[in-house]
Amino acid sequence: MTTALRGFTVAVAAMATVVVASNILVQYPVEASIGRLELADILTFGAFTYPVSFLVVDLTNRNLGPAAARRVVLVGFAIAVVLSILLATPRIAVASGSAFLAAQFLDIAVFDRLRRQAWWKAPAISSLFGSALDTLIFFSLAFAPAFAVLGGGDAFATEWAPLFGVLGAEAPRWVSWALGDFAVKMMMMGLALLPYRVVADATRPVAA
Repeated sequence: MTTALRGFTVAVAAMATVVVASNILVQYPVEASIGRLELADILTFGAFTYPVSFLVVDLTNRNLGPAAARRVVLVGFAIAVVLSILLATPRIAVASGSAFLAAQFLDIAVFDRLRRQAWWKAPAISSLFGSALDTLIFFSLAFAPAFAVLGGGDAFATEWAPLFGVLGAEAPRWVSWALGDFAVKMMMMGLALLPYRVVADATRPVAA
């Protein structure tokens, strides 16, 4: 097996694992509290795992090029959607697949444009744009009543609760989940920059 094929195979496996795990974990709110703030109102466990997908695709883009990164997204998407239908729900699978494709292709395009600048700019900025688009599409399709035609609704997700845990302002709980998800994605992206640098330095690009 060539180095490029081995890297592609590892990237596909990693991508599918991250997406399937995230699709399952996004259905579980974080049952904890900080003072009067109930984390279940603003956060699901999926927010901690999904940002890794951007790290996977950015490393693939850097080492194998944007064409290979797009193939990883497509193959990882196909595997993840099938497994997500079995392990999560059809609506979650549709929402995840739509958000995944749009966000990852945006990430690839932004990363490729910035790849020759400072090492941290491409992964940080591309993940920022990708995460924002992913959060918007996923939480809207997965939980908003307007898209209930995609499948059964989630009564807990659509209940009104303090917006982002702030008393005095309320919104459907899924809106706060989206805000919390995006905030955690940005935090995780910051933490992921160090392992990104380590892995990037340890691997050698085989395509520009």
